[in-house]
Amino acid sequence: MIRALTYLIRGDLEAAQQDRASADVVTMPRNLVSPIRAILRRLAFALLVVVAAAMAIFLDRDGYSDTQGNGLSLLDCFYYATVSLSTTGYGDIAPSSPSARLLTTVVITPLRVLFLIVLVGTTLEVLTDRSRQAFRVQKWRSKVRDHVVVIGFGTKGRAAVKTLMGDEDVEPNRIVVVDTDQDALDAASARGLVTVHGSATRADVLRVAGVQRARAIVVAPNRDDSAVLVTLTARELAPKAHIVASVREAENVHLLKQSGANQVVISSETAGRLLGIATSTPRVVDMVEDLLTPETGLAIAERPVEPSEHGGSPRHLPDTVLGLVRDGTLHRVDSPHADSIEPGDRLLYVRKVTPVEEAGA
Repeated sequence: MIRALTYLIRGDLEAAQQDRASADVVTMPRNLVSPIRAILRRLAFALLVVVAAAMAIFLDRDGYSDTQGNGLSLLDCFYYATVSLSTTGYGDIAPSSPSARLLTTVVITPLRVLFLIVLVGTTLEVLTDRSRQAFRVQKWRSKVRDHVVVIGFGTKGRAAVKTLMGDEDVEPNRIVVVDTDQDALDAASARGLVTVHGSATRADVLRVAGVQRARAIVVAPNRDDSAVLVTLTARELAPKAHIVASVREAENVHLLKQSGANQVVISSETAGRLLGIATSTPRVVDMVEDLLTPETGLAIAERPVEPSEHGGSPRHLPDTVLGLVRDGTLHRVDSPHADSIEPGDRLLYVRKVTPVEEAGA
């Protein structure tokens, strides 16, 4: 695998981005109604119109006659209602009395118009749905800026989206999910997220997702080699975006760093460390889980320093400060660089989630 990764990194990236014959689909979040349910609803309404027309004719059946001068049975009423509402009109049954002509004018004709509206409306909805969706996608792409692109909607991708929507308070329509699994995209669309169907190793797919205007990109595929290639492609298209990638093996971290990832999270080793700690000090694992879960208990947060805190020590603040970020570099609270707070610094601290926040989460 590493040999293949090295070939991809040293080789021409364009060779891995060819074969663009398949169309990639963007899906905007919307309130979906089952097509079968919509068709059955319209069919039931059309049948109701036919029954109403047939009953109206049956009540005045003496005013109608067929070509042989016979009266109408109930079946004849339904037949006449069907051919009249569908505008077929064979002429084998016709109103012969003034009351029947009046009934046809004030009841059957409006019902015929309503029946046609149901049929034509169903047809137009099918024909215009694709155009309407394309217009929404075009409008979204022209306006979206500073959004978050999540590549891969598996376990890691879903957890990242949950954190973005909860702790970071990012609107669902400002999160774009890219995946090749349609079931995963359907699950993302059900949460109100914008989805793009296609392989994120291809530059054209990432352009559709708008990575060149994204503020952050979360790379969470199931394979480390895919993560490297996706990161390479994303960094080429978005030089200023903050890219966070996940890998399973620690030996591939340097590949992600060389590919342009700002931060790399080792999923397997992190889980392994927690498993090892849990064998001797399980409460430590509980505390770590509490800190990583922003909905309840304690959470790790970041905030800018206040003017009154300039010049002071972060260790003397009421908050439990873990580190200090200066010029994009993180310094632990026990580092000499964190002895004095300077303007523009940001603090990483332990925040307690209040009951109000828990209720709103």
